[in-house]
Amino acid sequence: MGTLVTLHLPPGSPVADLPWIITIGPLDDDEGWEPLVCGPYERPHALALAQAVVADEDLMAVVEPLLPLADAEAIRAEVELAKSGGSPDAGAEELSAETFDSAEPRRTTPGRPPTREEVRAGFARIAAKLAAAG
Repeated sequence: MGTLVTLHLPPGSPVADLPWIITIGPLDDDEGWEPLVCGPYERPHALALAQAVVADEDLMAVVEPLLPLADAEAIRAEVELAKSGGSPDAGAEELSAETFDSAEPRRTTPGRPPTREEVRAGFARIAAKLAAAG
């Protein structure tokens, strides 16, 4: 059985609406292959696909939001923010990792994996959001 790692988002978090990527790699760093990064997907699709892939294999899947940053300055600003551990806006919602008892891993039930058609429809919705944000 594999491992699925993702952010715990509070209800209504705007981060849930961002495009999400899946990074799938070995559970053991000694295995001789590089992780695969795929996406973007809508969050429910990313969770369901990742869970389906790692369910019966010794793999780790990390599902995380993709930040659609439009230029080098925006990327530099995010890098500096990450380095400082700060918040972009003092009043903004902060996401933080939660520590869970290793004896009781947190379970997610994202549902059945989406069909190819559902994923493609999600790609179209993501593209429309990215084009509108320009």
